[in-house]
Amino acid sequence: MSDLLPLPSGTEDTANSAGARTALLGGASADEYAALLHEVVDAVADRFRTVTSPSVGPDRQSLRAMVEEVELDTAGIGSRDALREADRLYAGHAVWFHHPAYTAHLNCPVVVPAVAAETMLAAINTSVDTYDQSLVATYMERRLIDWTAQRIGLPGGDGVFTSGGTQSNLQGLFLARERALRGLDGPRRENLPRLRLLAGAAGHFSVARSALLLGLDEDAVVTVADDEDGRLDPAALEQEMARLDAAGDVVMAVSVTAGTTDRGVIDPLGPVARLCAERGVWLHVDAAYGGGLLLSPSRRHLLAGIEHADSVTVDFHKTFFQPVSSSALLVRDGADLAAAAWHADYLNPAAEAGGEEAEPNQVDKSLQTTRRFDALKLWTTLRSLGPDRLGTMVDQVCDLAAEVTTLLECDPDFTVLGRSDLSTVLFRFHPAAIPAARADRLVPLIRRVLFDSGRAMVARTTIDGTPWLKLTLLNPGATLADITAVLDLVRATGRGLLAGVDLAASAPAPATAPEPVATADAAGVQR
Repeated sequence: MSDLLPLPSGTEDTANSAGARTALLGGASADEYAALLHEVVDAVADRFRTVTSPSVGPDRQSLRAMVEEVELDTAGIGSRDALREADRLYAGHAVWFHHPAYTAHLNCPVVVPAVAAETMLAAINTSVDTYDQSLVATYMERRLIDWTAQRIGLPGGDGVFTSGGTQSNLQGLFLARERALRGLDGPRRENLPRLRLLAGAAGHFSVARSALLLGLDEDAVVTVADDEDGRLDPAALEQEMARLDAAGDVVMAVSVTAGTTDRGVIDPLGPVARLCAERGVWLHVDAAYGGGLLLSPSRRHLLAGIEHADSVTVDFHKTFFQPVSSSALLVRDGADLAAAAWHADYLNPAAEAGGEEAEPNQVDKSLQTTRRFDALKLWTTLRSLGPDRLGTMVDQVCDLAAEVTTLLECDPDFTVLGRSDLSTVLFRFHPAAIPAARADRLVPLIRRVLFDSGRAMVARTTIDGTPWLKLTLLNPGATLADITAVLDLVRATGRGLLAGVDLAASAPAPATAPEPVATADAAGVQR
């Protein structure tokens, strides 16, 4: 008698299998897939044609109520109705980064070929952790890593795509920690508290958080003073290195920034690299923002010295105009990546018997296991537009920031803070007639009024105790006239607040088709 269970009889199993085949993307559902995507693409394209402001005004209570009233535990409503609901709920209340009045954060509009590639990679659903799941995708990603390393000046370097700059920074500093520990005598648990990480005051928050995740001591991150322009001061770095050496501490890495989040400036990479080389200290360059300068025909020199880094973070989803997510960590010595490798027979087996070469499984290089084929978007973009065109687009946003800064410097209603190496502008509404303390109080109010109206989005930050409004210009399609319109809204809002006008009450109510961005004349009257 067979020990196998009998196969089920009847039609229920067949019906269930057929239902699964039509729900899953495959041969049986290919026509439905094409029809659904055409409908979604048409709906989104129509929104791009008709959107007139960065958002429709984020009324938090209304948005929360709309989400909470959707019942998730009922029978399905069908693909078309579900996607139409998503269009009304999500797309109808999204933030539109392509709109020229969106100037808040490091969110870029995305190039068309990358979005098309995103559709392809999502449908095929490749995971590039092992070769047998990815095949040619592994080689395409490896080629892009080599290309990026060459652009940086790391011939023979290596790396891996990641989910974003935070993960890239974490992995780079993890590799630095491991190299430092390998160079010390004694057990890890005794040496770990000795490690120190030096970083500029304007470095990204993920650097300090990485130190926490890496198990370093609470005082392991040593902040190095910046100069008056917000760049790390090499003289202060040298002093800190000497002080730590004298105290018996071990500098495991210096982290510098090529494009700070607040001011968009680049730390002095060359002088810092020389100090690190003299002491054998790992140099990590966070070029998440400034990495696009690798393609710039006129600003590539601002990254001089990056070629001496041991690890570099580049976010393609910032200044390469790629959809989220697309980042990479590049390293000078590929052997350092082995510190993250972990053997599992089902993922990275040894070479087959008979001398066959082991498969190029990238799980050996990554902190992730399952990993999207995000490299396809960059590959398609480079083949479609070419790197020179992307570099020109980077120069366009940097040029625009310089023009806006000059405009603000000549405007008596505004004060501007320094100049960016990239595309950031820090400014505030501060007519000469009002004291600085009152201008301070206006900064968050102006930002909130504009945000709530949805008509323009600016960010805010604080530098040395002073609050500033911030424009992050990452839209090569935006013009000086577009940004002037945003500044006119800031001016009109500031004047309205000074006059005691309840701008929040008079702001237009959220709507699916918001009004166009208004401008204002010299008297602050909207037109």
